Amino acid sequence: MKTRITELFGIKYPIICGGMLWVTDAKLCAAISEAGGLGCITADQHTSGEGLRAAIKEVKALTDKPFGVNITLMPSFRITEEVFDDFFKVCAEEKVTNIEVSGMFATKYIPMLHEAGVKICHKVGAVRHAAKIERLGYDAVIVAGVEEGGHPLNDNVATSVLLPKVAETVKIPIIATGGMVDGKSMAAALCLGADGILMATRFMASDECWIHDNIKSWICELNEMDTELFCSSILQARGVKNAVVAEVNELEKGGKENMSAIVRATSGKRLLAALESGDRDGAAFLLGQSIGRIHEVKSVKDIIEDTVAICKETLQAKAAIC
Repeated sequence: MKTRITELFGIKYPIICGGMLWVTDAKLCAAISEAGGLGCITADQHTSGEGLRAAIKEVKALTDKPFGVNITLMPSFRITEEVFDDFFKVCAEEKVTNIEVSGMFATKYIPMLHEAGVKICHKVGAVRHAAKIERLGYDAVIVAGVEEGGHPLNDNVATSVLLPKVAETVKIPIIATGGMVDGKSMAAALCLGADGILMATRFMASDECWIHDNIKSWICELNEMDTELFCSSILQARGVKNAVVAEVNELEKGGKENMSAIVRATSGKRLLAALESGDRDGAAFLLGQSIGRIHEVKSVKDIIEDTVAICKETLQAKAAIC
């Protein structure tokens, strides 16, 4: 498949793995890149630039294919502004293929990255933000509908509406996320104006993902009604309905005086422990509505090849109607 995204990143298929805290490690990243997509490692699970460099070198030892780094520029108790600066500096020095940014704009880093030959794209949930991304000189924009896991913008616009509006507004390549899970959703995204898709939740239910099997099987059991938007008092998130999300919902009724308790309930350390132990009520799991269409754990290679095959079949079948 050839699109502006395959050409931009030098990959076989326009399928990108989104950043997932603790989940997207070197092994998963390399497997996705080896299968023809663009793998990803998450910078924010490290506390220093050198920690990220070690992870990048680990990926390079496993694959010679292109891969990227996710950097979420949001206020953090673990990561200082100086460490964020180091993350971008290390990515430039190591010449990773792409940086996926979410949160605050990374304007000051763009000249350094482009000089090093590193591409940079930003995740947005609104047309106005996509237009700004283009003006700032980003190489591509990730369009995230409210279906996505993680932190969808509180405009709450679905991918099917947001994506074509962005495609009518910007000229840079577009990556669709939010509900992207298989070949049918990929075909829909391409028809709505995307040049590629970004999947995250789907890659959690893969053989190469290190998380506990109890969490993987849970993802396959859940349906599209099993997530909800929560934590709007701090930063809106979409997560699976469980004890922790219910706890946060109750805490939010108390207003700002419960903010520290909400932060503790949704902490990254708590998530890591739950992913390791398999405790389904141990943390807030930020998964997308696409869980309703994930029914089995498969290898990364099978996920990507099945996605591409079904996408082509879907597009060809609809073309025949015309």
